[in-house]
Amino acid sequence: RGGLARTLRGAEARPPAGLARRGVSSYYLRVLWRLLANLVVVVHGLSIVFIVLGGFLTWRWRGLAWVHVPFGVWGAVIEYAGWVCPLTPLENYLRAKAGLAGYSGGFIEHYVLPLMYPAGFTPRVQFVLGTVVVAVNAVAYGGYFLRGGKGS
Repeated sequence: RGGLARTLRGAEARPPAGLARRGVSSYYLRVLWRLLANLVVVVHGLSIVFIVLGGFLTWRWRGLAWVHVPFGVWGAVIEYAGWVCPLTPLENYLRAKAGLAGYSGGFIEHYVLPLMYPAGFTPRVQFVLGTVVVAVNAVAYGGYFLRGGKGS
């Protein structure tokens, strides 16, 4: 019968026949692991945005500085020291549990740098990224203190 009729009955939502023979639960576990890996990517990306730009949020919500300053310091230290953020191995672990290939290096090398620096990720680029984190936050907190440390 036609593919549309089968889709409307929900046949397409079932795991592939090979997986069904081995147990549907393994299929759904792999889907769960993949979803968790993707969630880690989203959290990682949002963390980077918060590390770089979160200082500006303190202009509105000054109490947020207690959360942002440790994040900002962590982000700069990761870049200057050449470390890999712990979220990267977590994502790779979850991808491996889902039956997918992980990747080497860190989140920035894998997702961000190919967009910004197609030639590759060098220690100099990593130093520049750390300096960008420090400079943007120096501007953010400089503006915060110039405003008298007052949130809106």
